Amino acid sequence: MTTSPQQQIARTLVEGLGRRTFLRAALGAGAGAALATGTAASATAASATAAATPAAATGKGARGRYTGVLQPGKGRIPGDVYLGSEVDEVLWGYVPSVHATPVARVRSGGTITIDAVSHEGILEDQGRDPVAWFGEQGVPRREVLDDAAAIAAGYSRHERSFDVDGPHVITGPVLVEGAEPGDVLKIETLETTPRVPYGVISSRHGKGALARAAGGGAPAGIGLAEVMPPVATDGRATGIPTDYGNVSVLARIQGDSAVIGSGRSRLRFPLRTFFGTMGVARAENTGLTAPEANSIPPTLGGGNIDISQLGPGSAFYLPVAADGALFYVGDPHMAMGDGEVALTAMEGSLRGTFRLTVCKPGSGDAPSVAYSYPFAETDEAWIPIGLSDPDGSVDGQSSDLDVAMRRAVVNALDFLEHDHGLDRAIAYAYLSAAADFVVSQVVDRTVGVHGLLRKADLA
Repeated sequence: MTTSPQQQIARTLVEGLGRRTFLRAALGAGAGAALATGTAASATAASATAAATPAAATGKGARGRYTGVLQPGKGRIPGDVYLGSEVDEVLWGYVPSVHATPVARVRSGGTITIDAVSHEGILEDQGRDPVAWFGEQGVPRREVLDDAAAIAAGYSRHERSFDVDGPHVITGPVLVEGAEPGDVLKIETLETTPRVPYGVISSRHGKGALARAAGGGAPAGIGLAEVMPPVATDGRATGIPTDYGNVSVLARIQGDSAVIGSGRSRLRFPLRTFFGTMGVARAENTGLTAPEANSIPPTLGGGNIDISQLGPGSAFYLPVAADGALFYVGDPHMAMGDGEVALTAMEGSLRGTFRLTVCKPGSGDAPSVAYSYPFAETDEAWIPIGLSDPDGSVDGQSSDLDVAMRRAVVNALDFLEHDHGLDRAIAYAYLSAAADFVVSQVVDRTVGVHGLLRKADLA
């Protein structure tokens, strides 16, 4: 692939500055040495001097409005700890294993602010040059993130394979003090602030709800003419990602809304920022590109869970499988419809602030189901989750929504029986009469369903 001048400049900066130079300078030589040996520092100069916001202090979440480009480490950083997406620390297409070295550390109950990078605009089918690609969409260089450009140009932790690797840029892992296997990590999303005034929605051949089947025909239930993107534009046989014929649509932020298209095809919809990927390490394999660590399918450790309710004000509970939990994030979303049918949400880089709390068995600090399966809540609802193949990524993937639905219902019943003392038959009747079960997403190989159980009903 031809290297653009922008990529050459970014690569030179990465190679010249080295690993987390800014953070080491802020923390001092001692902290830098700790990072080099795998013991991450507990704070940075930027986060230590930033005042905690009401949201961070009280736990009440806030979906941030776009107020200007947030380059790495610049602007308001409310968390106790700051973590950027450094080119030699992120994983592109994979999530950390239980053997991964943490790049940051927080106490249980502490907060961390993370500058996450969206994969859209930097992927191989878009030329792997965000300055050039976004420039073609009319985005000026000052609105392209420096960390996105550096990752596109300089990522070298493993050789990228567009057709095999996941697309997501994964930031972390974060060690949470006191977390041990058998615990639950409670992840409270406090803030999600757009770092740029735009996002991207992509539809790619062979992916999405209306994808062409692997054999070249139409999937069950639709005809070949109904496949999206249209079969006639499928250029995957070339083996050149930029010739695949994939479709990416730029969405621009206007106030609390996003706008796509023009003329009679112009649409406006509300922003709803959240992280599609939040997880804890679960894969046992030590290889960075082990199939079970692929970033696409969600697992019992969370990951690419894609539940639109998990924005500010929510809590996400995950069973811990590694010392320190090893928390990570990625796939920042500016808006997503339940189902995520075209393949992606409105993908756009976010600055997220999270409170991370260790919940011990028997403490009552987490729903009982969460010690073995992902679970969530908002101010209004409890959210039992079902996945079609939570231990997937090896030997294919089950994408049966019926399986995901059954598991979500069983997890809801277990919660109502064990945590609220309801008779199981009564609980089953209640779910049928009053609870909603929603398709989380149908595009991540392992598909998901989640329930919405109103807290007011259980008061």
